[in-house]
Amino acid sequence: MERESMDFDVVIVGAGPSGLAAACRLMQQAAEAERELSVCVVEKGSEVGAHILSGAVFEPRALDELFPDWSERGAPLTTPAIRDEVYLLKNAEAAQKLPNALVPRTMHNVGGASPNYVISAGNLCRWLGEQAEALGVEIFPGFAAQEALIDDDGIVRGI
Repeated sequence: MERESMDFDVVIVGAGPSGLAAACRLMQQAAEAERELSVCVVEKGSEVGAHILSGAVFEPRALDELFPDWSERGAPLTTPAIRDEVYLLKNAEAAQKLPNALVPRTMHNVGGASPNYVISAGNLCRWLGEQAEALGVEIFPGFAAQEALIDDDGIVRGI
């Protein structure tokens, strides 16, 4: 069967935070090395962020590395986490607040070098998609990768 095809150097399946960050970083590295690179992201959702429904408490350290000027670029990190409260849920009716000293350091959202933020993960993905496209990444929403196309030598040739 003859299939329509497009050639890319890199194809990333899924326009979630990690797929979009990987696409952005690859394009940044290609630009730094003054090399041509074609990167494509396929996303099963009708638009980037359509399947990312959760909220999150987000530590921006990785975003600082990817886009040090993320604030000036309008990243959707606008609500800093200003306090921590962790509760032990005993049953459907009772909970007990844990003292901060008993909460693992990795679960503290305030007091670090930079604040964490309460975000919409879908909005972050939409913003990352915009950044990726500005870097030259081609994003194809509405395309689910059904299977990997592997040649006789075991090399992935497409999706």
